Amino acid sequence: MDTAAGLGFDDPTGAFADSALGHGLSPQASELIARAGLLRHRPEEALPLLDRARALAPSHPAVLIALYRFHFYGHALEQARAVGEDALAIARTALGPDFGDPPPGDEAARHDAAVRFYLFTLKGLAYLNLRLGALDDARLMLGEPQRLDPQDRVGGALLAHVLARHEALRHGDAEADEGLPAHPACGWSAARP
Repeated sequence: MDTAAGLGFDDPTGAFADSALGHGLSPQASELIARAGLLRHRPEEALPLLDRARALAPSHPAVLIALYRFHFYGHALEQARAVGEDALAIARTALGPDFGDPPPGDEAARHDAAVRFYLFTLKGLAYLNLRLGALDDARLMLGEPQRLDPQDRVGGALLAHVLARHEALRHGDAEADEGLPAHPACGWSAARP
């Protein structure tokens, strides 16, 4: 089943963009997410509610965002990464096999909800991979935003800068580290994913 079409819209890309903004979620799933939010201090009760919401709307970005946040803020980074990978696969499917050839352009990176969801998911996965020590995976995740969002509208360049500094210091390359500013300007110019 086509993920975006499964959300009940005629235009798959537009459907995904609408769902990334929270549209198209059933009232039952929405209520489950809201109840889970009220129980965030009792994760053993909140998680089953989020799991039920996901069973009702397995491909809806709002459910994935809620699950990601639950795991992320609960410091369950491996679980957050698994949800992020699911979200990335759903976004790629919704955007279509030719997405990115050519890159979508600055307006899409600034205003298209589906493109921004995809880019922010890549950024989130890059961050999680950095935290989990999966540096090659982080670098891979940062390559796509650099190509698709050269103006760095979602802020992935900062993570590329963190990765470059970490690797320079880890390898004892003081000269490379000295070439990196402590606080980079926005954008990819100083970043090397």
